[in-house]
Amino acid sequence: MKTKTAMITIAGRPNVGKSTLTNYLVGEKIAIVSNKPQTTRNRICGIVTKGDTQFVFVDTPGYHRSRTKLGDYMVNVARESIADVDLTILVVEPIASIGPQEEGLLEKIKASGCPAVLAINKIDIVEKDTLLEVIALYSQAAEFAAIIPISAKTGDGVDALLTECEKYAVESPFLFDEDLTTDQPERQVMAEIIREKLLWCLDREIPHGTAVEITKFSERDNGIIDIDATIYCEKASHKGIIIGKQGAMLKKISTMARNDCERFMGTKVYLTTWVKVKENWRDSDFLVRNFGYSE
Repeated sequence: MKTKTAMITIAGRPNVGKSTLTNYLVGEKIAIVSNKPQTTRNRICGIVTKGDTQFVFVDTPGYHRSRTKLGDYMVNVARESIADVDLTILVVEPIASIGPQEEGLLEKIKASGCPAVLAINKIDIVEKDTLLEVIALYSQAAEFAAIIPISAKTGDGVDALLTECEKYAVESPFLFDEDLTTDQPERQVMAEIIREKLLWCLDREIPHGTAVEITKFSERDNGIIDIDATIYCEKASHKGIIIGKQGAMLKKISTMARNDCERFMGTKVYLTTWVKVKENWRDSDFLVRNFGYSE
C-alpha cells in the first residue's frame, strides 16, 4: 500500500484554541488546555493515521510579545514551526480585526511560501454577520487556500478542515507507528498534565511561573506506575499558595493530575509531588533548558 503523510502546523495567538483543536483531531488529550494564555510551551505533535494517510499536526505555543527567556523560546518555536511543513493552519478568533500577533504570523506564512488555511474558531459563540465580516477581512489580508469556520470545542467544521488537509499529503512512508497519537514521551505528557492542573487551580501569575520535573517514572510487575514529580515555582510565597492550608491545594492538584494520568496510561498511577523554589527561573537560560525548553 502506498502511504502519504502531511506535516501541518497549527499556529495562532495565545488562548485561541490550538491545543483544543489538536486534541479533537487526535481524538485524545495530548496537549494541555486551560483558560489562561500561553498554556502551551513546547512544540507538540498530534498524530492522526487514517487509512493510507498520516497527518502530523504540530501544536505550537501562542505567538505573543515575550518578556522572559522562556517567552523568547516559545515565540521562536512558534515562528520556526511554520517553515518546512506541507500546510499551516492559522487559527483565529471570530473578531473582525487583525491584531499584531496575527499580522506577525501572516508575514511569516507569506515569507515561508507555505500554503495556509484559515480556521476561524469559536463559531459556537458568534453571530453569522460577524463571522462573514471576519471572512471578508482575512480574505483581503492574505491568500488562503481555504477559509473554514470551526468550533474546536464541539467539533463543528473540523471534519471539513481535515478533508482540506488531505489535499496536502505527499507520498511518503509513515513518520510514526500507526497506533501513536503523539511524539511526546510519556514522562513529558505526565509533567504537562500536572502543569495543566496548576493552571486550572491557581490564579494570576503563579501558574505561569511553574515548571514540572518528573524525577521518577517506573512500572511495577503488576502494571501500576509510580511517578515522582517536583513542581518548581519562583517565590517562597508562591510555594505556600501551591501547597495550600494543611496541604489542601497540592492534594487537589495531585488528585486531578493523577486521574488524567491514569486515563492517558490506561492503568493505576501512584503520584507523589513536591514543591521547590527556583527564583526567576524563566529568565535563566540554564534553567529554561534544564526544564526541557530547548531548541
